[in-house]
Amino acid sequence: MIINKHNLTLLFSQDVIDQKVAEIAKDISDQFEKKDPIFIGVLNGSFIFLADLLRKVTIDCEMDFIKLHSYDGDRSKGTIQLIKDISADITDRHVILVEDIIDSGYTIRFLKDRLQGARPKSVAITTLLLKPDVAQLDFPIDFIGFEISPEFVVGYGLDFNQKLRHLGGIYRLDGRVS
Repeated sequence: MIINKHNLTLLFSQDVIDQKVAEIAKDISDQFEKKDPIFIGVLNGSFIFLADLLRKVTIDCEMDFIKLHSYDGDRSKGTIQLIKDISADITDRHVILVEDIIDSGYTIRFLKDRLQGARPKSVAITTLLLKPDVAQLDFPIDFIGFEISPEFVVGYGLDFNQKLRHLGGIYRLDGRVS
């Protein structure tokens, strides 16, 4: 498939993603029943995943967003810049951090440490995609949609230079075509 001069290979269709999001929502609902968690989405990439996830959970909950910047094109800059912090007080609350993708693990480690500084009851992490071959984590990820190889992916909220987020499926970005 070629979109806007990008060569894309489908990895996960919208139907497959919907099924996986429903499974994650059920697991979260079972684990957090009567705990009134707050979901914190990591912008911009997680907004579609978080919206679909929230429509499928069966528990009372709240949501908020945090925004970071750590990529330039298809490469991590190695530094994390906080663009927008959460506005909710998460002290003594159950927090579910929602990521679109965990790549190197630097961003999720930064976020987990930052949120734990506010003394929540718990911090659970859910991600739609995990790259286990490159993620350098010393803590578990609680809810994982799909494990993928260390290739660059777009669609379903994931972008390349702020483009291609609108695609319903998740695609491997194979490069530009002329």
